[in-house]
Amino acid sequence: MTEFLVALLIFLAAHSIPARPAIRGRFVAALGERTYLILYSMLSIGLLAWLISAAVRAPVVPFWPTEIWSYHLALAVMLPACWLLTGGLASPNPLSVSLSRARFDPRYPGIVGLVRHPVMWGFALWALVHTVANGDLVSLILFGGFLVFSLAGMKLLDRRRKRQLGAEWERLQHGGRGWTVSQLLITFGGGTLLYVVLLALHPVLIGPDPGALITS
Repeated sequence: MTEFLVALLIFLAAHSIPARPAIRGRFVAALGERTYLILYSMLSIGLLAWLISAAVRAPVVPFWPTEIWSYHLALAVMLPACWLLTGGLASPNPLSVSLSRARFDPRYPGIVGLVRHPVMWGFALWALVHTVANGDLVSLILFGGFLVFSLAGMKLLDRRRKRQLGAEWERLQHGGRGWTVSQLLITFGGGTLLYVVLLALHPVLIGPDPGALITS
């Protein structure tokens, strides 16, 4: 349990401290934005892998019995969560989190035209259904923490972007609803592929097999 809590604190610190504009600005000035994003993404993936590994090895303290319906719920909700994550990360988004450095076209915002914070909502849905489907102390801390972190992050991002963009914030969030072909393919095709890969890797990396849990 100690390793899990230490990994969680470091993970949260790594995603809270660099998010401050002054600190992020120093890193970007020293490394360049592209290098900073690559290194920060690698750090995030590494810390997430450590956190999940520590959570799997932590002692199980049950809080509530898990039911079959909660596994069905997780399987159903994780598909749109993957669409949100993939589409959000790949789409230019001046209002929220994105890995794309392409120019944002308000006429064809893709998934950003439907959800202002697609990446954060994707993580929030993932965290919510995994909290319900597990029902133990570590899962409640881990996924409940991610859920609170994601919901609070949206509020913080809105305040920051409003301050940075001024009147432009309203115009950008009420733009068009168009999609390009590449946006459709990346969001729904790429998201579905991510969903399939996660299902296949889940029993290997995490332990439980979602398909076996439903049929058992």
